[in-house]
Amino acid sequence: MPRGAPMSLLDQLAEARIQKAQQEGAFDDLPGRGKPIELDDDSMIPEALRAGYRLLKNAGYLPPELQLQREIREVEDLLAQTQEAAERSVFEKRLRLLRARLGESGRGASRLLELGRYHDRLREKWEGD
Repeated sequence: MPRGAPMSLLDQLAEARIQKAQQEGAFDDLPGRGKPIELDDDSMIPEALRAGYRLLKNAGYLPPELQLQREIREVEDLLAQTQEAAERSVFEKRLRLLRARLGESGRGASRLLELGRYHDRLREKWEGD
């Protein structure tokens, strides 16, 4: 509610109950107390779909493109930690496949693919020197 706007009777009642519960210590033992709130970056999700995606996520379901993005990050992490050439080759192939799938999904993936290609070029240059 905007500052200075008059509170409705329902708002006043809710605020009074919240204040009373706070004074009685009802919020003192909540899980996560004193920890920062984890905010999701949903900037790549169209605004009209964000609420629905959040509901699905809270229910344990991830949309396919977000699942792919998560897998891509995991494979990139594995690739960064792997020294053996044969294993690196397997991870690189998997990464290319995942990025191609993400590109086919067409949901904000072009930027991610651009960054992936840029990353690949940097890595090739780094390994070539």
